[in-house]
Amino acid sequence: MASWSAPSPSLVEYFEGQTSFQCGYCKNKLGSRSYGMWAHSMTVQDYQDLIDRGWRRSGKYVYKPVMDQTCCPQYTIRCHPLQFQPSKSHKKVLKKMLKFLAKGEISKGNCEDEPMDSTVEDAVDGDFALINKLDIKCDLKTLSDLKGSIESEEKEKEKSIKKEGSKEFIHPQSIEEKLGSGEPSHPIKVHIGPKPGKGADLSKPPCRKAREMRKERQRLKRMQQASAAASEAQGQPVCLLPKAKSNQPKSLEDLIFQSLPENASHKLEVRVVRSSPPSPQFRATFQESYQVYKRYQMVVHKDPPDKPTVSQVRLVPASFEDPEFNSSFNQSFSLYTKYQVAIHQEAPEICEKSEFTRFLCSSPLEAEHPADGPECGYGSFHQQYWLDGKIIAVGVLDILPYCVSSVYLYYDPDYSFLSLGVYSALREIAFTRQLHEKTSQLSYYYMGFYIHSCPKMRYKGQYRPSDLLCPETYVWVPIEQCLPSLDNSKYCRFNQDPEAEDEGRSKELDRLRVFHRRSAMPYGVYKNHQEDPSEEAGVLEYANLVGQKCSERMLLFRH
Repeated sequence: MASWSAPSPSLVEYFEGQTSFQCGYCKNKLGSRSYGMWAHSMTVQDYQDLIDRGWRRSGKYVYKPVMDQTCCPQYTIRCHPLQFQPSKSHKKVLKKMLKFLAKGEISKGNCEDEPMDSTVEDAVDGDFALINKLDIKCDLKTLSDLKGSIESEEKEKEKSIKKEGSKEFIHPQSIEEKLGSGEPSHPIKVHIGPKPGKGADLSKPPCRKAREMRKERQRLKRMQQASAAASEAQGQPVCLLPKAKSNQPKSLEDLIFQSLPENASHKLEVRVVRSSPPSPQFRATFQESYQVYKRYQMVVHKDPPDKPTVSQVRLVPASFEDPEFNSSFNQSFSLYTKYQVAIHQEAPEICEKSEFTRFLCSSPLEAEHPADGPECGYGSFHQQYWLDGKIIAVGVLDILPYCVSSVYLYYDPDYSFLSLGVYSALREIAFTRQLHEKTSQLSYYYMGFYIHSCPKMRYKGQYRPSDLLCPETYVWVPIEQCLPSLDNSKYCRFNQDPEAEDEGRSKELDRLRVFHRRSAMPYGVYKNHQEDPSEEAGVLEYANLVGQKCSERMLLFRH
């Protein structure tokens, strides 16, 4: 504890007013609106508090959408990793990776990231899984009577089917569905005596639907509970339903870290290296990591190999390409270039090369190593995916006091068949759970922004349970409660209490801290020496956006 010293206060330059630029989703030329500031340095606690108020960083540029005015509102979304259970599509991606590592199998068909809209399908599968797990063994007479009645109903159904005809007849779609056929919905010919392995066997009773099986299960449970209550009242032994079998669904870690055979075709290793300040491991792998990114840009974004422009630092935020990020990044880099040329008299070509490269990997977050924090410390990192000794993907992460924040991902396009966007998100969720074991307060996974008005960006809502941030009161609301409102209006206040206000808003402007002439001072002292009263409007705007806590800790640079 004694070896760790508190970091220096955050130092930011706020760009007064709103900035408008082309939206990456609806392509509105001036529809995307946001506030922005340049962070020369920032503590992890300040950034944690900022993203909990709707801010997000792209390099050292930190921006906040103007939610009630921007064309495509972007809501901060966080997942609860401790309660997360992989969906069917998530499991499919993980199994695909395991098959590739174990046997070198490459899945055919769609090589892009798997779709995430499998919620309904997963719910149905969950019902069948629960039915299969139930092992009801009870000698109550009522249960045996119920079983007999069900069997007699099935026999009657079987007789009615056999009476329909001798060799072949026409089944309408309703009967076809009861038989569980996967054929087209138009009438088809069905033989009573099919050959083995062909068609439905009509000598057996038709498969019962899941709804009927659930109703039966509920009736059995109610009857047994009533019988158990009666037996307990009479002082007799109670026969209870046994617990479900021990073969519970595999956890996320079981699916990711499943043991491979000794003669596995491939070996995957995931390394976490600090990117800012750059660690020796980061420096040693920088060129290889950059080449992966450069190839990603050429193949995915069609950039020529000799194009050292701003487009070469576009990345994939939170495991998918985000057009909004590309637009905001271009804007932030343009502002940064102007600042460097005007203030520091740097040549534009310097900004487009050395500074441009530093912008790709640098972060304003200070590295912190408190005794009660994670072993790797807090700050910005690159999570490198090594396959057979070479980097195939890199995820950029921020490790903060209460969360892991997913920032970017880029990968080798040759391995797009592995759905690396989804796979990396699942690995990051598992990484968050791992960090939680050492640092209990670190228990959330932030996925950036959820944009309901853009169907492509709704996939983040499939990592559940998850919450969306109310854009007015900055409280977290379960996403299930937000979606009905978002279906009706692209901008919504999620907090249902009409009297609720932003509890973290700026209440005492004079306590805001500024940095002026190499000295830190309260704004109340600073303004006494200023003759321009119009400056206070911009300071007040900044204070309301960052909140009271950050305004008292961070230093607002004043010329």
